[in-house]
Amino acid sequence: MKTHILLILFACLTLSTFGQSKEAQEAKDFFWGANDTYKNAIEIPEKWNNESAVIIYKNVNYDFHKFGKNVTYKSSVRKRIKLLDKAAVEEFSEFAFQKRFRSTKGRFTWREKGNNFVGVKIIKPDGKEIEIDIEKEAVEVDGESKIAISNLEIGDIIDYYFYSLEPFKSTYAFGFDPVETTLNEEYPIVNYKLFIETENDFFINFRSFNGAPELKEIPTDKRSLRRYELSASDIGKSEYKRWFFPLLELPSYKFQVYFARSGKFEDRAMAFLPEKESIIKTSVSKYEVLDLYDNRFRPDGDIGDVKGFFKKKTFKNPTEKVTEAYYYMRHYYLTRFVEAIFAKEANIMFNPYVYYGYPVFIDNQKQFVRHFTEFLKREKIKYEIVVAKKRYDGSIEDLLIERNVNVLIKVNTPTPLYAELFSIHTNINEFSPLLEGTDVYLLSATRNKIDTIKKGKLPVSSYSDNETKKEISISLNDDFSGLRISSVNYFKGHVKTEHLYDRLLFNDYVNEDYAKYGTKSWINMMKRKKDKARYKKELDALAKKLQDNQQERFKAAAESDFDLEEFENYTYSIDATGRYAFDDYFVFTESFDINNALLKKAGPNHIIEIGRLIGGQIDLEEKERERTANINVEYARSFNYKIDFVIPEGYTVAGLDKLNKSVDNETGAFISTATIEDNILKIETSKKYKNHFEPSENWPKMIAFLDEANQFSNEKILLKKIK
Repeated sequence: MKTHILLILFACLTLSTFGQSKEAQEAKDFFWGANDTYKNAIEIPEKWNNESAVIIYKNVNYDFHKFGKNVTYKSSVRKRIKLLDKAAVEEFSEFAFQKRFRSTKGRFTWREKGNNFVGVKIIKPDGKEIEIDIEKEAVEVDGESKIAISNLEIGDIIDYYFYSLEPFKSTYAFGFDPVETTLNEEYPIVNYKLFIETENDFFINFRSFNGAPELKEIPTDKRSLRRYELSASDIGKSEYKRWFFPLLELPSYKFQVYFARSGKFEDRAMAFLPEKESIIKTSVSKYEVLDLYDNRFRPDGDIGDVKGFFKKKTFKNPTEKVTEAYYYMRHYYLTRFVEAIFAKEANIMFNPYVYYGYPVFIDNQKQFVRHFTEFLKREKIKYEIVVAKKRYDGSIEDLLIERNVNVLIKVNTPTPLYAELFSIHTNINEFSPLLEGTDVYLLSATRNKIDTIKKGKLPVSSYSDNETKKEISISLNDDFSGLRISSVNYFKGHVKTEHLYDRLLFNDYVNEDYAKYGTKSWINMMKRKKDKARYKKELDALAKKLQDNQQERFKAAAESDFDLEEFENYTYSIDATGRYAFDDYFVFTESFDINNALLKKAGPNHIIEIGRLIGGQIDLEEKERERTANINVEYARSFNYKIDFVIPEGYTVAGLDKLNKSVDNETGAFISTATIEDNILKIETSKKYKNHFEPSENWPKMIAFLDEANQFSNEKILLKKIK
């Protein structure tokens, strides 16, 4: 049974009470009371009779109010849905939610408890209504409450709401979580209404996109009270799942509400606020961007430690110096503390940072920009601060919500360098691939103040920059019972990042950094031999435990990657970390045996499913082959495989013609070749996604190489016994 999660729009919230308290009754009346104009709505358009389900009415509400230091935030959603097939009945036959939550907003206090209320009722085709007793029917399972809806049938209407009441205290400027959503969802919608209610000291940024209706103000009887409505109807379902940015294609809206009590708090607010509460802000100019960041990102920081590291070093050019500075800062302000962080989390030591004196972490964007630009300023190296937005969120001209801003440093060396707040494996010239190719704002200073802003564009990495490369060697057992496979795996560019975080243990990279920079490890900072011995033993035990768990996880990952059954005799080793350049390879080797997979006996001959060694490929469903939406992959990339198969003595290979394929066009490619040299079958395959964006009209060209790659993964060879 598929579980339907009530908290689709409000995933961070949880349920705390079910009883019919005054607040619970208020929530029920809000949706199902005397003013419910949709209580008798049961009809759907004939054109949607063949859908799985149709949403007759969807109502979303956000209410923001305050009294003194007390703020009350209400958020709620109601859906009235007609179920038209078995899949929809299963979808809504079970609801799941969690109990109890405390507000994370404003000033923390144990007294500020939020209450959430849920209501569910079923309307049968004959008009009979059945309201579910939430308190009675909810069952606690693994810390989650579940409600099973019995006797739900095709043709029923399910009407449910989720209502959250969240009080908290705030004496400073505070931004509520932004809302960015499409009108469309997986089922078509007959009628849709959004309401927002605020009063003085609440500021709204709101904008509709891609043909969504505009937000309209509704008159109220109070001067300080403001109410707004967005109303839409006849909304088709969202059909795309793969490589689709819905906010760019579908009718949508974005908004954020900011709370600021007075002028001084408004000035401190980290937001693009409207001039006054009664104005809905719909756009942000580049001069507003400059005004918000001119002081926030001014150079500042003690770079004495960095200068000390450079005293005995010489560099060919500023590019080399800036690059080395980035990696040294990554170590000095982050990775040299990693052992202590692990010791703290594993309860090895209560205060492991005591050995560092006064440790300085750089762990936020503002601190990094100020510190790194202070270094550039001292070295008289010119730079600009990049203000950018990710591609899925629209263009920089449509900037509305400050929290969507991404900040980088562009160093104006002959070939520009880009620096982003580092994490343990971040490289110079590495930033989110979703920023690549976007128009950005570039901020710069004429003297000591950031006072200039202009437009710019971020570079785009190529498919050859982001490469997965594998060199695979295969040999048959003497008795043909299985295969021995060894694979050397190379990853660079954006592809490398996820593998580094997944596969490197803390001792793999901190020891590498200690050796490179000649700094003392956490253990070696200790003066007493007894402490060194004790804590080294405990840290080594932690590393061994993590390594043992890692080995099983990597084995399972390799099985999935090669699309094969369970391995035996799995081994794994790291050959190079690739942590000091974006275009360096992270390399590891793994070997394993497989039985009863890839190999089938056919009389005196054997069939080998050789194509499966390039891993699972995209097998497009029929409904995916027609597409009107643009294609947005995360980044251009390539997959290059070399497979060497040792042909057993006394056998030849048939079926090579099926292993030679070639589709190559402006969107991508799949090319494969197969030859025999010195009794070794040599196969090379190359799959390329050439661009991160393709217009919808290029979809047939993408299908061509995707289908060819999928077909290759199903190809087999025949080992023929020589008579």
